[in-house]
Amino acid sequence: CFSLFQAANIATAAYPFLTIAAGNLLARFATPAQQETYLPPMLEGRFFGTMCLSEPQAGSSLSDIRTMALPDGEGDYRIQGVKQWISGGEHELSENIIHLVLARIQGAPAGVKGLSLFIVPRYRLTPDGKPDIANDVQLVSLLHKMGYRGTTSTILRFGEEESCRGELIGEAHKGLYYMFQMMNEARIGVGLGAAMLAHAGYLHALNYARERPQGRHVDGKDAAAPQVAIIEHADIKRMLLAQKAIAEGAMALCFFAANLVDQAASAERAEARQDATTLLDLLTPICKAWPSHFGPRANDMAIQIMGGYGYTRDYPVEQMYRDNRLNPIHEGTDGIQAIDLLGRKVGLNQGRGLELLAGAVAACCAEASQDDALAPLADALQQRFDSVREVTAGLLDEMAAGASGAALANASLYLEAFGHTVIAWMWLRQAVVALRLSSGAEKADGYLSGKIQACRYFFAYELPRVDQLAAVLRHGDQTCAEMPDNWF
Repeated sequence: CFSLFQAANIATAAYPFLTIAAGNLLARFATPAQQETYLPPMLEGRFFGTMCLSEPQAGSSLSDIRTMALPDGEGDYRIQGVKQWISGGEHELSENIIHLVLARIQGAPAGVKGLSLFIVPRYRLTPDGKPDIANDVQLVSLLHKMGYRGTTSTILRFGEEESCRGELIGEAHKGLYYMFQMMNEARIGVGLGAAMLAHAGYLHALNYARERPQGRHVDGKDAAAPQVAIIEHADIKRMLLAQKAIAEGAMALCFFAANLVDQAASAERAEARQDATTLLDLLTPICKAWPSHFGPRANDMAIQIMGGYGYTRDYPVEQMYRDNRLNPIHEGTDGIQAIDLLGRKVGLNQGRGLELLAGAVAACCAEASQDDALAPLADALQQRFDSVREVTAGLLDEMAAGASGAALANASLYLEAFGHTVIAWMWLRQAVVALRLSSGAEKADGYLSGKIQACRYFFAYELPRVDQLAAVLRHGDQTCAEMPDNWF
């Protein structure tokens, strides 16, 4: 359901999304008293939530956060500092705004290990939970953006008058650990939003291509023949197939991750819950970064199909591109996700996540191999997955030998290769089901045939890129890393 709101207007959907994510964090880590105070109005939509991490000097580098939390002697803290890029940080849509703020308690260690997490309401609450006086949270500036304009983006100053109160969540110095609960949820949500914007743009382009007459078939000789709809042209079909493959492949991955979230919380066996958590940890950087990287490319092709009209505000595809262009940046840039994947996630728990993924991919390939139409695709996927595993082992060996800088220099290429392989797996899963349904009791229809054809497209046009990426990674090319800044 939430994905449909994202497709309709992702910026407006950000308000409830951030609130739900903040509420989930409080439900897991806050005290019963804090939960009783803040959760009901947040879940009712009367209070909205934010996450306040970044600062002017500390964007991706959270170890450089300077916001301070000074004990007030009454169990709470006085918060002082500036936060930047805070989505939904100031508005009049709700009775109150509950900021979750990363700050450093006075005397805490430097770096991320000294960060704690605080509840900082826009308005302090009366004993019966109603918003009361302002809590010294000042709007410094609104940020004027390329897209995502339905969400206010703000710079906030906490404690300019030294009267901003915050409540500690959980234990001191564990703030980033707690915040990762919200960040990981947000990262999957960002990936899903990117996929939905790509899909919405695809549907607009598809409708336009079916209705817009222009030109004639390239092998037609009669200049007096009526024009054909542009969907009859091969290059338009190529761009439509590319959008479909990107959007529906990314959607499948994000829905698969959402299912893992449910399994991690509700599977009957403890081992199944742990395996779901482990696989989710591995896939989260890909869920965030792959749709975010390729979603705007899909929107770009939607604009291209619509030509000059797509470049105007007469159609919504230009807004979808502008909105989607934020997704590779916020909630951890693509580069950060790549370093997280290669530098941390693939080796976590002795590589258990990669082992689980390998088993799932092998099972899918074995099932697909039973059908002559899909057997070549199964072989292609298994070959590329084995290649990625081989590259992974080599890079992990480099890092273990102390060459982390060289190994991580091309982490973004690694994420793209890994992501392409995972999306190919998502497409093969869909093709197996579509082929079974189309050859069984249900008559084949355009929807099922389209799924199979999009799978073929991805394997023919996109998956082979893994070979080129793997070659660069195996070679350990350092052309980019070794480029001196005065050569640019």
